[in-house]
Amino acid sequence: MGKVLSKIFGNKEMRILMLGLDAAGKTTILYKLKLGQSVTTIPTVGFNVETVTYKNVKFNVWDVGGQDKIRPLWRHYYTGTQGLIFVVDCADRDRIDEARQELHRIINDREMRDAIILIFANKQDLPDAMKPHEIQEKLALGLLRSIITWSDEQHPYLWNEL
Repeated sequence: MGKVLSKIFGNKEMRILMLGLDAAGKTTILYKLKLGQSVTTIPTVGFNVETVTYKNVKFNVWDVGGQDKIRPLWRHYYTGTQGLIFVVDCADRDRIDEARQELHRIINDREMRDAIILIFANKQDLPDAMKPHEIQEKLALGLLRSIITWSDEQHPYLWNEL
């Protein structure tokens, strides 16, 4: 995979925006990527930004707080974003519709039209967590086929774990 990334990106920096509802696990994922280990986090008020290097690519990852009062500010981070990681808490069945609304709002913004999108299905290890096919259905990803790249008709790109 490293050779593929090198061929596609060369020596490059990419701006990645990590969004999702509060408590979805965005900050935990960011620091697991950066440090290679789990760390204790507190709710993000504002943002965290870290550079994660993989092969020849530097990913500048912006983790923005997901509380409902902060979400209207998300759009101020869209400009120049090349990739979106939208983190979903698979165990939070009560707020999956809210997550769907936010995801669709983000990707329908013209500033995000060229961004590569990854849906990160987090917390699949928890009891009663939604399976990837449930996440696909609940987020109405089928409506977004012109925007989201699919690996095949049955399995959208959903990360099972970090």
